[in-house]
Amino acid sequence: MVNEITVKIKKKSAQSYIKGYPLLTKEALVTFPDMEEGVILRLVDESGRFLAKGYHGNQNKGIGWILTYDEKQALDQAFFATLFEEAFAKRQVFFNDDATTAFRIFNGEGDGLGGLTIDYYDGFLVLQWYSHGIYQWKSMILAAIKTAITTRGIYEKRRFDAKGQYLESDDFLASDTAPEPLIIKENGINYAVYLNDGAMTGIFLDQRDVRKTICDTYAAGRTVLNTFSYTGAFSVAAAFGGAAHTTNVDVANRSIPKTREQFTVNELDPAAHTIMAEDVFQYFKYANRKELAFDMVILDPPSFARTKKTTFSVAKDYGKLLEESIAITNPNGIIVASTNYAGYGMDKFKQVVQEAFRNQGREYRIVEQFTLPADFATRSSFKEGDYLKVLFLEVK
Repeated sequence: MVNEITVKIKKKSAQSYIKGYPLLTKEALVTFPDMEEGVILRLVDESGRFLAKGYHGNQNKGIGWILTYDEKQALDQAFFATLFEEAFAKRQVFFNDDATTAFRIFNGEGDGLGGLTIDYYDGFLVLQWYSHGIYQWKSMILAAIKTAITTRGIYEKRRFDAKGQYLESDDFLASDTAPEPLIIKENGINYAVYLNDGAMTGIFLDQRDVRKTICDTYAAGRTVLNTFSYTGAFSVAAAFGGAAHTTNVDVANRSIPKTREQFTVNELDPAAHTIMAEDVFQYFKYANRKELAFDMVILDPPSFARTKKTTFSVAKDYGKLLEESIAITNPNGIIVASTNYAGYGMDKFKQVVQEAFRNQGREYRIVEQFTLPADFATRSSFKEGDYLKVLFLEVK
């Protein structure tokens, strides 16, 4: 289907690939030949000995992914079908859980194919392609998926424009279209999702365990501030757990009807909760003026965001965001501090937390810690793949 090019790997990089590092980088190559994305790469060391086979696809800091260490392995439909069948089998416990009908069934390099993820929404699949290179394999991959699983319908999200962003398009691919909204369940709670309404569906599936913990352990009787609230999923979980009140703050105007909808599909009255479109940092100023304080503050900001008044990046501003949150958290309250910023490891994230509390003159205790849930498979040789970091912080 595609051409194969042999590329030499520098001696200092070869060992990391032998040990299972899956991301190909330009710096690891002796020379970077002119080639189209999607081409098969046959990796050899500087002595010409075979190392692995992969494909070329520009994504974030890499230029492709390793697929196999077997020189004789054909990269054909049967190869991909086996990958999918093995991955779907590992999620059997999720398929058998009637209380949860949305989860990840294929997680890129964690399941052996970097550049592609597949999420399951009550029988519908959403494929996310992260490079033009992997997208060149689309027809073969789709055929392999269809042999591995029966679906109600398939959608795609293409995330590989010049800036690595989502490409606007009609995302429907095959079989039947999903209802709008499609009501999925997560730990018995309903969530309204839209599979063909832009880059995101209405819920971040990697936070499932965090929502469950909020609901089961920390929400009862508490007042909750949900910042960067998106569609209010954390707040719905808190309300189910007996929260006294939730306040939802997100700069996007469409977050208001989306959040109301999430309460409504659970027969909860959205009017009993505060839902507003406002810059989070402006809201902190308002809360300080009004001397507002909360028993739980949820912080799950995007890695980067720009509004008319502020620019936010996790790398530079998470500590400030956390300090603002500490200032309006009641004694013995809980801050749920979360980030998916790949530039932080958990140790670095804990340092940011420690510094923020020190600057505020407050003490804290880490009472829960989360990384990615079980369906978001990762590999020990690729630490960057385990991107989610969540700390439940009890404020003294």
